[in-house]
Amino acid sequence: MAADQPAGSMKKTAPVKSMFWLLVIRALRLRMQRVSVVFAALTVGAAIVTAMSAVYFDINAKMSQELRTFGANFYIGPASDNTLSQADFQQILTAAPAGLINAGSPYLYGMARTELEKVVVMGVWFDSLQPLVPYWQVSGQWIGVNFDDRNAMIGVKLANRLQVKVGDSITLVGNDGQQRLQIKGIVESGDATDNVLIVSLELAQKWLHQPGKISNALLNVSNDLGQVDNFARGLRQQYPQLEIRPILKVSASEGQVLDKIKGLMGLISVVILVLSSLCVNTTLLAMVSERSREFALQKALGAGDRDIIRQMLTETLLISLAAALTGVVLGFLLAQLVGHTVFNAAIALRAPVFPLTLLSSVLVAAVAAIVPTRYAIDVQPARVLKGE
Repeated sequence: MAADQPAGSMKKTAPVKSMFWLLVIRALRLRMQRVSVVFAALTVGAAIVTAMSAVYFDINAKMSQELRTFGANFYIGPASDNTLSQADFQQILTAAPAGLINAGSPYLYGMARTELEKVVVMGVWFDSLQPLVPYWQVSGQWIGVNFDDRNAMIGVKLANRLQVKVGDSITLVGNDGQQRLQIKGIVESGDATDNVLIVSLELAQKWLHQPGKISNALLNVSNDLGQVDNFARGLRQQYPQLEIRPILKVSASEGQVLDKIKGLMGLISVVILVLSSLCVNTTLLAMVSERSREFALQKALGAGDRDIIRQMLTETLLISLAAALTGVVLGFLLAQLVGHTVFNAAIALRAPVFPLTLLSSVLVAAVAAIVPTRYAIDVQPARVLKGE
């Protein structure tokens, strides 16, 4: 007899399960209009959560890339002397983790004489200069070769004072002879660079008699995960003779902007989810009111409160899962719209986005179903079915 008991239980359970799913599907199919309202509300919430979370998890990289247009965000200079060794700077670049430094250039400043007057000379690495100073307005051309000792760039104020334009030449005059330089570009930067003559670092070191020396260096360091402060802290321990610091107006701005944008996205998501929950709650209450006779009849036939709760939660779960899947697709498209509008780049759909959307959709639906479910289990068969 003991061996026959499981088989009998299975035979009884199968029709019960079939009846349960029949009731769930029938309830969804016969009230398609209200189900569509619940589905639409949850889909909107899932789409917003997907879009905001996709941007949230990808915004560090996008904002870091966008804020590179501010220029250099890291300074290296001598702590006490007027110059530092170029070899130390080269060692810092070599030892830095791969991908951390986007661009970097040493700078050497000094006075030089031209045929007309003394000028400030600034030696740089031309091939790394443009990413460090993307805000420069250049008339003419950038110089792209570090060892170019025949061409130079000049600040707009110095060019006006010397009355030179693109294509003209300037001759440096010194004890070692003369150096003729053709002006390839005129720079308008809005700072002290407007008054300097920009030449290759090698030429500046040779002309200023500072072989292997630089005045300082500027870097553009990735800061999407706050690497700038950690990088500076490590270098200070390794090179105590140097002044090493982030340029706060750039690196600090990045963190502040990111925090504000992330906070705004979180607030928008919460507000949309609350509104979705209220809409779902109201619609489910209306559905329970319409189905009072159905629940009363189920209770009269032997259904318990647990059966009613399971049926309500299953119906809500099915709608929320369908809404979450649809919301992920729509939210990803919305994230791309935001990405191309704000950052002019696509937004990557990172791993945490889908489980976060699914969890929030199910949670919102479950919370919204609490009150309607209580109304459903409070239905009194004797009162509702009176006279039938």
